[in-house]
Amino acid sequence: MSTLTATAEEPRTASVRPAYRVTGRRVLSSEWAKLWSLRSTWITLGLGLLFLIAFGLIASSRYKSGIGSDHIYRDFARSTALSLSLFGTNFAQLALGVLGVLITAGEYSTGMIRSTLAAVPRRLPVLWSKAAVYGLVALTVGALGAFVAFFFGSGIVSGTPAAMGFSHAGVLRSLLGAGLYLGLVGVIGVALGALLRSVAGGISVLVATLMLIPGLISLLPSSWQDDISPYLPSNAGESMFALTHDSTTLSPGAGMLVFLCWTVLALGGAAYRMARSDV
Repeated sequence: MSTLTATAEEPRTASVRPAYRVTGRRVLSSEWAKLWSLRSTWITLGLGLLFLIAFGLIASSRYKSGIGSDHIYRDFARSTALSLSLFGTNFAQLALGVLGVLITAGEYSTGMIRSTLAAVPRRLPVLWSKAAVYGLVALTVGALGAFVAFFFGSGIVSGTPAAMGFSHAGVLRSLLGAGLYLGLVGVIGVALGALLRSVAGGISVLVATLMLIPGLISLLPSSWQDDISPYLPSNAGESMFALTHDSTTLSPGAGMLVFLCWTVLALGGAAYRMARSDV
């Protein structure tokens, strides 16, 4: 009887919930889970990979079939297996850049950003994590697509003047440079989405920066073009994976440095607005 009484009188210990801290690893894990939970991620990454490989194979096949035709061969006279295989980079960059915009601007348009910032009140770790996670994913997809496109494209043009293999000087550097360029384009898309907080606005600025502005620069006097054109984001990025260079283009190292500066500028603007303005 005394044992039962003692047991009944023992105080109940309330269950204590563990204290969770916001750490960089947990923010990264959260952004990784959110990225792959969206159907648009799978679709857009698939399109980017498809554009990179398909257009590279189409360009290689067109070159091979047009060798006997002077008109077609003249259009590809200076082409190499590498340049033909990377022909789809301009199309893949749009898909990967647009997805970067959707990752951040999409949360603002749906209001989910309020929940995100409530969980991570310091805000800026959210931006760094989004950029790091998606930049790594875009780099992986870009590098994979570049290597696959070159593997099959070099086989298509084998035995032609454009033929080259992985052992050719500069090929591996160019393929890795193409993957890095597409990864940084994805980061710029993330930054534009956070800066403008509008899907339409972010995509418009992205397309204008990568495709429209270089065309407008071509309307300037040639002396101005030579001074401005190499430092545009798209041209600096292209020099990262170009096999040959001349006096009008930057070297791969200089091109990477210039494009990194553009990326840092976009991230800096996004960080300033995210830290200073309300949701």
